[in-house]
Amino acid sequence: MTPSAAPALDRWGFSTWLDHARGSGEFIKLPELDGVNDAVVSIEGRKLVNFSGIGILGWQHDPEVRKVFAATAAEYGLVVGGSRIIQGVSRPHLELEALVAEITGREKALTFATGMLANLGFVNAMSARFSFDNNAGVNNTDTVLVLDRECHWSMWKAAERFKFGRNLIMFDHNDTASLRSELEQLAGRKIVVGFEAVYSADGSMAPVAEILDLCEEFGAVSFVDDANGFMVYGNGGRRFAAEYEALRRATFLMVSFGKGVGLSGGALAGPADALDAFRFLSGTTVFTTNIQPPTAGAIVHVLRTMRRDPSIMANYLDRIDRLRERLLRIGCTINPTPTYVTSILVGPNDIAVNVRQEFIDRGYLVPMFGYPAVPKGRAVIRLLLNNRITDEQLDGFLDTLAELREKYRF
Repeated sequence: MTPSAAPALDRWGFSTWLDHARGSGEFIKLPELDGVNDAVVSIEGRKLVNFSGIGILGWQHDPEVRKVFAATAAEYGLVVGGSRIIQGVSRPHLELEALVAEITGREKALTFATGMLANLGFVNAMSARFSFDNNAGVNNTDTVLVLDRECHWSMWKAAERFKFGRNLIMFDHNDTASLRSELEQLAGRKIVVGFEAVYSADGSMAPVAEILDLCEEFGAVSFVDDANGFMVYGNGGRRFAAEYEALRRATFLMVSFGKGVGLSGGALAGPADALDAFRFLSGTTVFTTNIQPPTAGAIVHVLRTMRRDPSIMANYLDRIDRLRERLLRIGCTINPTPTYVTSILVGPNDIAVNVRQEFIDRGYLVPMFGYPAVPKGRAVIRLLLNNRITDEQLDGFLDTLAELREKYRF
């Protein structure tokens, strides 16, 4: 066993666990990029075709986006200089928040440095007890949070202080009968129902309208994490149009700027008074800083570009449809919902470890999701295809996938 540099830590078991995980290959060496993140990356001087990124359209490489970023940096600087509540925010943030509110059909929006901070802040704000003068204030410590069991880690983390079974309830994934059963037992209580629109591990789409129908029937507040679907769907496209039209009925929405927009940060959108209260109650607007101003300016540019030309995303999604068809022809088991999140079942973790390494050996950085992102024994290759990957590079990946699938029988 590796000797600990701090003997007092021995009782925490880090070294023992790492020795085992390194020996089994489960504790992987993290990629250290020599240069920019792109469709092809350099790791230790070696070029790898990158299937592990999440910025699906590669907006960070667009010359106009870079020009806007540089111009905004020159005018507003690189940092906000402190938390929103103390330092305030810059014009690019206000412009971005107004645009997000307009796009999502909400009264107001509030930006955060990451989508995770938005989720943490939302749960904290909705369950806070706070008063400026010990008289008028809010006391929502009786809030009951009802979450889809596959909600993002950040939502479960935010709810750690809740008591499972008492004010933290789980319903079966995308199962409205399960949700109804839970809501019937909570009648009369102060309920927030949380779910995702598009789930990042299995690529499934929530039955949005049916869940929101139940929220309205039982008087529950609805919260939808749309980190994965924002600007991918619902911008005039035909795919999942009904789900995204129904999404406009949700009380609150969280959006991320990391996937469809391909930059960074997140936002909450909802009723104006609630969003104003969240500035004080979320915690994550009080005790940390916001998106960099030039990033906020660049996001505004990308959002306007995508709104003007929905064919940009439609053409990308056409490419995903063709990719799914080819995966099925190879014989892969993929997620049944035809979203742009493509999960290829690999199975046991030891096989997943070997498959990932073989891809690296052959020049491909492939995202392998194991436990706790997915259930044990159900590892998947989770693809968010970067549109800057060429057809030739994609062909090479698929040929390698077919070979490895035959070798490892997944």
